[in-house]
Amino acid sequence: MEADFSLARERMVKTQLIPRGIKDPDVLEAMKSVPRHLFVEEALWGEAYNDHPLPIGEKQTISQPYIVALMTEALELSGNEKTLEIGTGSGYQTAILAQLSRKVYTVERIRPLMTAARKTLAELGYANILFKAFDGTLGWEEHAPYDAIIVAAGAPKIPEPLLEQLALGGRLVIPVGNRFSQELIRVTRKEKEVFTRKEFGGCRFVDLIGIHGWKS
Repeated sequence: MEADFSLARERMVKTQLIPRGIKDPDVLEAMKSVPRHLFVEEALWGEAYNDHPLPIGEKQTISQPYIVALMTEALELSGNEKTLEIGTGSGYQTAILAQLSRKVYTVERIRPLMTAARKTLAELGYANILFKAFDGTLGWEEHAPYDAIIVAAGAPKIPEPLLEQLALGGRLVIPVGNRFSQELIRVTRKEKEVFTRKEFGGCRFVDLIGIHGWKS
């Protein structure tokens, strides 16, 4: 059975990621190795490696593989980063980040999702992840600054606390726009008050709910 999923992951990388320009070999290897099907309910295992998002309960989704790879590649991880993830969701993106970062701090406002993700990630043997049930738009100040921050929900604007918690040279990847479509952007902190911005194209995410996001 696992051989079938291994082949599905290979196919996903070859047909969905590489043709769309994902080049980072470490990102491709992580996408090839993390068992995505274990982050959705068993009834959806047959869909797990297809080119679309899937429901994970609580009106939330697991992003399509390409978007996960694109956002991860945009972070430019070298393996030694402290990475903050806003929106644990199913834990799939968390697993990808954990393979490519020294330590991952992940924040999820919906406690049942966080509990399920923590269980799955523990069963897979990840030991470099810390979890917090909290308003993600406030970040996780206690462990700041972060070398990389990723936000897996669409925001009306970039939450100020996340910019404040970004280390010098740090990268923040976030979808910003209205509730129906967003632009995926990367903000890099060049100096204390100097940020540069790069856009990666249109996308659509669930709402980022919180004090510095959308109101529920």
